[in-house]
Amino acid sequence: MIPERESAFAVEGTLHIRVLGIVLAGGKGTRLFPLTRERAKPAVPFGGKYRIIDFVLSNFINSGIHSIYVLTQFRSQSLLQHLSEGWQFGGLLKSHFIINVPAQMRSENETWYQGTADAIFQNINLIEQSDPHVVAIFGGDHIYRMNIASMVDFHMARHAEVTVAANPLPRQYAAEFGVIEANEDGRILAFHEKNPKAPTMPGDPSRVYASMGNYIFSTRTLVDLLKADAKDPDSHHDFGMDILPKLAGNAPIYAYNFETNRIPGEAEGSIPYWRDVGTIEAYYEANMDLNHIKPELNLYNRQWPVRSTSYPDPPAKFVFDEANRRGEALDSVVSGGCILSGGVVRKSVLGRGVRVHTGALVEGCVIMDNCDIGRRAKVRRAILDKNVRISEDSLIGYDLDADRARGWHVTDSGIVVIGREHSTVPVAALFT
Repeated sequence: MIPERESAFAVEGTLHIRVLGIVLAGGKGTRLFPLTRERAKPAVPFGGKYRIIDFVLSNFINSGIHSIYVLTQFRSQSLLQHLSEGWQFGGLLKSHFIINVPAQMRSENETWYQGTADAIFQNINLIEQSDPHVVAIFGGDHIYRMNIASMVDFHMARHAEVTVAANPLPRQYAAEFGVIEANEDGRILAFHEKNPKAPTMPGDPSRVYASMGNYIFSTRTLVDLLKADAKDPDSHHDFGMDILPKLAGNAPIYAYNFETNRIPGEAEGSIPYWRDVGTIEAYYEANMDLNHIKPELNLYNRQWPVRSTSYPDPPAKFVFDEANRRGEALDSVVSGGCILSGGVVRKSVLGRGVRVHTGALVEGCVIMDNCDIGRRAKVRRAILDKNVRISEDSLIGYDLDADRARGWHVTDSGIVVIGREHSTVPVAALFT
């Protein structure tokens, strides 16, 4: 039994609760192809200078949780490099660590992770060695802000065995998410997987509780559930599909209303930001959200910073103050090391070291690190992966059939995605 206390973390006069964080960062992210051709989804760049995983790790650190394991699996090299460069503690305190845990096939049959629960079970020794009071299991592939300490407080106040983060969404999205059925106190009665007729929230017939895939477990409960699930030959070994539905209505398992979560430094009454960037369209729109005058996702809140790798980049530079040849960026995010030499950028997100040359026009684009947009080239509604070179006078996003003929990925909504393996510059020119 976890001892009662007033707050989830150590403050003067209260009892310290040990919280172990585990981030599931092994997903393939197939719907984000070709951005996930060579990297796991949590390693995909976002917002100019970040990776998707930076958001969950920042939420943990900002919430006072400093003991974190990151479980990786598919195409993990890019993610491992990012974590080693930007997310290492000094090692002065044993309780302060972020440790990469590659899949090691520790199951009896020496298999890769078979599901979210199996991923934790194969690393159950890490939980037993850490001996926390509660374990926070969060996904590493969403863009959101969350004060996890508030969710831990909710878990403790309800004397819950499991708490599931629930995001209120319009009921028309019930067919796209796992929906939580809960009573007025938040106690979970059942789960409904992608069911358009799933029950709505208590007292709100217009919305449903969508599971965010983020969980708080009391440690002994988690260990017992994992061991029992591992022995079940009919299980998918997944929290959402197997373990939690069996508990619903039979154990103290609660839904935590994400809409009640508050972030220090945010405006009073602001709605917490969460985006499932599982598709190219969703990823693109989440990047475009950053260009609003008052974006819902505030990257400039110093009380809740989004941390990432620090690079020794020089400041961005805009050159040529001449008519028809003026480096400009309007309603855009421009990262360090960018040079706009006579080109115009509108409603776009530019990663580090991007060059936009004279006469070029970039509109509604996500341009990743070290891309080069040649003179008079025009690019609109496109995503360019790292190191892509666009030659002079190219047109991208204006003739989608022509873009497809070049071998580029074009979504149904007309977003052109150019992977790192593509370029409009002749191969020989890249080495001159």
